[in-house]
This record gives sequence, structure tokens and C-alpha cells, in this order.
Amino acid sequence: MSAHVQRRTLGVLVSAQILSGAGLAAGITVGALLAQDMLHSTSLAGLPSALFTAGSALAAVGVGRLSQSHGRRPGLAAGYFAGALGSVGVIVAAVLDNPGLLFVALFVYGAGTATNLQARYAGADLATVSHRGRAVSTVLVATTLGGVVGPNLAAPTGELAEVFGIPYLAGPFLLAALAYGLAAVVLAIWLRPDPLLLARHLAAEVQEPIQSSSALETAPVVDAGRGIAVGGFVMALTQLVMVAIMTMTPVHMLAHGHGTAAAGMVIAVHVGAMYLPSPLTGWLVDRFGRLPVAGASGVTLLAAGLLAALAPSDSVVLLAAALALLGLGWNLGLVAGTAIITDTVPLATRAKTQGTVDVSIAVAGATGGMGSGLMVAATSYPILALAGGVLALAVVPAAALAGRHGSKL
Repeated sequence: MSAHVQRRTLGVLVSAQILSGAGLAAGITVGALLAQDMLHSTSLAGLPSALFTAGSALAAVGVGRLSQSHGRRPGLAAGYFAGALGSVGVIVAAVLDNPGLLFVALFVYGAGTATNLQARYAGADLATVSHRGRAVSTVLVATTLGGVVGPNLAAPTGELAEVFGIPYLAGPFLLAALAYGLAAVVLAIWLRPDPLLLARHLAAEVQEPIQSSSALETAPVVDAGRGIAVGGFVMALTQLVMVAIMTMTPVHMLAHGHGTAAAGMVIAVHVGAMYLPSPLTGWLVDRFGRLPVAGASGVTLLAAGLLAALAPSDSVVLLAAALALLGLGWNLGLVAGTAIITDTVPLATRAKTQGTVDVSIAVAGATGGMGSGLMVAATSYPILALAGGVLALAVVPAAALAGRHGSKL
């Protein structure tokens, strides 16, 4: 029964993730450009990314606690509804040319980002330990379609927005409002039975401890506290580096003569690389262990930073390649870190703990987003990219140190 329900659960989550991917991509593609246009300042261009990432931190706690008490369905649906509301707020702020309202709306919009990430945990609730990496990756890869299509609709939605008297750069948020709203409806109606509640019921039914010994025996880090620390660190650091470089890439491109369409294409490649490799990443995590894949994320992000720093400003191809590596490195870290966390957190407190861990991810992303604009204003985009790549290497010794204390590398 649980296998059948798991397949159905993944099907519903995949549908919602396809929709939410389009909503997620809106802020990534034009958020920094919209703020730069309204504030007339490059130094604050990273502020939108910081705001909606900070908003996702608060939403991660809310979604986690709501899921803990009432199940994944109401938690995820509420998060996407908030994301849709924030998208509408961004549009209103752009029409009124009100930066204060824009900041508030972007903060609320961040709930969609948090929910998109929290959905990966729902995919793992009913999965066996040996298939958790693949279950997480199935949910993540579904974001690819919406995430790739969304940025490429930046120009068309901008033109549509202007027809209705809405500023061009606010156009993608029309798509975000619709996409997040539909994702909320899909989950509210069809995510039944609730995967987290069913997992608890099945654990109680067979009279097994909610934190099974088998889960711990196959986990790469046997100590729960250490597992949470390592998994959280890997995901937070990779998020910080990814957001910092990603946020300033469209600004860097427009400053060197590229158009919105070219920036949207590069971001589409980046978002595709964030999610499309997920099935392979999930298989690698299940086959070779969580920690080696986590270490590989740091090396991949270093390569991304080096390429972004060395790429000529007029080369869209090389910038796209750098952003693809950036997305891949983030994917490796997220899937590995998620599997570590799920392995070591008992069902009784799983959703609450996962929400708390995602706060650290969101805070790291907010730091990267806000700091990126300030750093580029003070130095340059190549310096930002190089610094981010070097910083990501800290994941490698962290994973190696955890491996010395774990039962599986």
C-alpha cells in the first residue's frame, strides 16, 4: 500500500513542482533588475534576493511547524498561496513605484521559494532509506520544466504587462502569481493521504520506533546532532555561494550590453542545471553515499566561480556554462544534505527539524544575495565569483571530517 501511495504522492508533488518552478524563476530573473530600476543603485541590486530569501526563512519555520502539526498538505499549500500573494504585491509595488511595498512583497514572495524546497522532504517521507536520494531528486527535477520555461518568458510577460500598464520588469511576477496559486490548489486537493501522517501511522502500526535503527545503520552520519550539523552546513554554504553569484549575473550582463532575453536564457540554463541532474545526483547519493557527493559539490562550485570570473563579459556561452556548473554544484549539495538530514531525524520531529534547517539555508541565501550587490559595487563581478568558488571549498573538509565519524562514506 505504501509503495502505491508513494508513487501517487510523487506524482502530485511533481505536478505542483512544475508549476512552482515557473514562479520561483521570476524573482531570480528580474528581481535584481527591478530593484536596480526602482532604486537607481547597483549596490542595492542584491536586496530583492536577500529579501525573498529572508522571507523564505520565516516561511520555512511556518511551513515546517504547520506540517509537523497537520501534515505536509496544509503546510505546502499555505506556503505556495503566500508566494502567490507576494507576487501580486510585487506587481502592485511596481505599478505604484513604491520601493517600500516592493520590499515587503518580495519578503512574502519568498514563501514560494521555501515551499518549493520543503516539498523535497515530502517526497522522502514514505521512501525507503536506500531510495531516499532518488525520491528527493524526483521532486527536485520536476522544478526543471517550470524553472527553465519561466526565465525565457521574461520578455513576453514583460510585453504583456505593459499592455495592462504594468512596468515591463514586473511582468514575470504575473506568471509567478498564477503558477504559485495553481500549485497551492493542486496540493490542497490531491495530496491525499498526507505522506508524513501516513508515515507516522505505518511506523506505529508495525510497532517500530519512529526513529528506526535501520535508518541510522545506513546513514552516513550515525549521530543525529552531527548529521543535522553536517547536512545543514553543506546546504547552507552551497546556497550562499549559488545565490550570490546567480543574483549578480543578470546585472553584470546588462551592464555589458546584453539584453533581458540573453540574461533570461543564462538564468534558464542555470535553473535547469539546478534541478535537471537530480535523478543522477539521487542515484549517486544512494549508491556511493551522502558525504562524497557533498564534497563534490564544493569542487563543482569552485569550477563555476573560476569560469564566471575568467569568462569575457561579452561571452554569453561561457557565462551560461559557469551558471550551469553553479546550478549543478548547488544540486549536489542539496540532495546530499537533504538525505543526511532525513536519515538522522526521527519521524516524530522530522518536519519541524527540517523547517528549522531550511531557515539556515534561507539565511545563508539572504546573506549571499545582499552581500553580492555590495561586493560587486565595491570590487567587481569576477572578484565576487572567484571568492564564492573558493568559499565553497569549505564543504570538502567538512564532509571529510564527518566521514571519519560516520559508518558510511
